[in-house]
Amino acid sequence: MGKTTMAKQLIQAGVLQHYFSFDDPVLLSAASQDPVGFVRELPARSVLDEVQRVLPVLPAIKLRIDAHRVAGDLLLTGSANPLMLPRLSETLVGRMATVTLMPLSQGEIEGRRDRWVESVFTEDFPLRQSPRTDDLLERVERGGYPEAVLRPDARERSDWLEAYIDTLLARDVREIADIERLAEVPRLLQILAAQACQTLNVAALSQQTGVPQTTLQRYLTLLETLFLWTRVPAWFANLGKRLLKSPKILLNDTGIACLLLGVDASRLAADPLLRGRMVENFVGMEILKQIGFSRQRLRLHHFRTDRGIEVDFLIEAADGTLVGVEVKASATVTPEHFKGLRTLRSLVGNRLRRGIVLYWGEQTVPFGDGLWAQPVSALWGSPD
Repeated sequence: MGKTTMAKQLIQAGVLQHYFSFDDPVLLSAASQDPVGFVRELPARSVLDEVQRVLPVLPAIKLRIDAHRVAGDLLLTGSANPLMLPRLSETLVGRMATVTLMPLSQGEIEGRRDRWVESVFTEDFPLRQSPRTDDLLERVERGGYPEAVLRPDARERSDWLEAYIDTLLARDVREIADIERLAEVPRLLQILAAQACQTLNVAALSQQTGVPQTTLQRYLTLLETLFLWTRVPAWFANLGKRLLKSPKILLNDTGIACLLLGVDASRLAADPLLRGRMVENFVGMEILKQIGFSRQRLRLHHFRTDRGIEVDFLIEAADGTLVGVEVKASATVTPEHFKGLRTLRSLVGNRLRRGIVLYWGEQTVPFGDGLWAQPVSALWGSPD
């Protein structure tokens, strides 16, 4: 996993000094039997990997921090979002900073800094030449998990992704949650993959799975805690129109989504509906990754009216300005593809800095009034 590699690189660089993983059964047993003694004897600048496996150490870590307020004393890593684990977030509130390590962005895979999100808010929108997108569906199928990216063989990549999901669902689910119908969780994850980039409808999901809504909400939170999916909130304001407020579903990695659905790049090429959803999911996650390391304070939303007029993604800056993004998994763009963006502009006026349709082409083309068509590959084709 990338987090373990990152932690070991920090040790090699001298930022940290010691590494302890709770995947080691001896360490797991020691920390579980005597969490206070275990934490007390930890040397300074230590990494505790997979900390969600032994939550009883958290109060002991709190005592250690309160006794010796030293920045960088401990690095806690894990496969679960600490802000969504009540015992962790409540115990260490005000005592930790969190960093979410997402799958690799396409720019990181290519060895360059992704700056597309920052560029779309600039006055002079760059008319850059973008890389070819012949391999777009192969990128979607591959996803961004480092171990998957390093495996050029599709079968080996699928085997690793499948083992990763099985480990999360068979081990981590049991360790961080009390789930009475564990067999329903993999099926729910598969349904979420099938409904990628659709608005979340818990009532419909409950009817489809036969799981009560209250239980289903717990399962959804659990899968979100394990970084398997994320919700993109709806954007709404007092604009005199009814706007839908349900979040949009994104799988955190399209490689995992394709595995869950049993599809590859050739199947995506042959199925326009599935291709559209997976490419949109791919773009949404690339934008979220860039927002994560942008120097600007940005938030990602989606936009949809009660009449079905929508914009796939809406990036909002801290000053209230917006950039709308539509995703089209086709090689051509027509004025009809800008319908949602034009509706949005009619509602927000000059707050909409720019509207962009990302498509499966190679040229950046103006469509008037701050509207542009741009290749999907512009996301990772920004100059260094």
